[in-house]
Amino acid sequence: MSLLLPDIGLGTAAIAGLYKPVPLAAAIETLEEAWQQGIRYFDTAPHYGQGKAERLLGDALRTKPAEDYVISTKVGRLLRPSTTRHAELNGFVDPLPFDQSYDYSYDGIMRSFEDSYQRLGLSRIDILYLHDIGMRTHGGANETYMAQLRDGGFRALERLKASGAIKAFGLGVNEVEICEDILEEIELDLILLAGRYTLLDRSAERSLLKTCLDKRTQLVIGGVFNSGILATGAHEEAHWDYGQAPQHIVDKVRSLSDLCRETNTPLPSAALAFPKTHPAVACTLLGNSQAARIKSNLQALRNTTLTTDFKTRADAIVR
Repeated sequence: MSLLLPDIGLGTAAIAGLYKPVPLAAAIETLEEAWQQGIRYFDTAPHYGQGKAERLLGDALRTKPAEDYVISTKVGRLLRPSTTRHAELNGFVDPLPFDQSYDYSYDGIMRSFEDSYQRLGLSRIDILYLHDIGMRTHGGANETYMAQLRDGGFRALERLKASGAIKAFGLGVNEVEICEDILEEIELDLILLAGRYTLLDRSAERSLLKTCLDKRTQLVIGGVFNSGILATGAHEEAHWDYGQAPQHIVDKVRSLSDLCRETNTPLPSAALAFPKTHPAVACTLLGNSQAARIKSNLQALRNTTLTTDFKTRADAIVR
């Protein structure tokens, strides 16, 4: 892959209203602050706010030099106008008035790619990720969608890359097993893996990290706070893996917090710094909806180095 990713990028689910409303001015301010702080890789998806994130990101980048940034979006869902205006849908507050359907076919991927151009209002998309393929999202229907990929979806991605329409493609998922399965079928440039290689969750360590190194597939790590608990610490309302944290997770986070206090390392800083301790990880995605958090998280990333002793002790807690 000729595309070189920066160490840090910004995901755009949060500014599209994930779990809580985000005023338009705050979303725009967050994107502008990210740019001012030097972030040049931005990830988005049709799923985020039913197209809202793509529109916001396009508006923010349209006046920036196109050669200065890298942008990724996702395929696998199509949006169609809805007669219902939802207050909340799929975890997003005040989404745009669209319904979504899954489609991983050749035509579905090509249409999703063209639709994203329209929502972004930009002339270039660098990376396409297959979004949320796998049993975690689709359950028993996953084999149907895998058949769509094998019958034409993979070919669509390869054609877009070969033609120069995109520079790279991969997966955007939050489960390890589908990454390993698809890597046996097709070469991937990247995997955007959310929540499965973090200070708290080491699912990717069993074999995926080594496989990515062997196949030269770059890993982009999102969800470094595991839905919030590594940012807020353990408390009754703490979120983990898109839901309320179960007791065994709360106990682990309390132990991690004790380790962090002992070593004068804030828990959120340790969570942000952890993914880059492995050579398979090319980029860590921030996921902020507030401009002030962008600045503080970047400072934490730049000023935090995890020692071998810290990592060894953290490993013993979470495994």
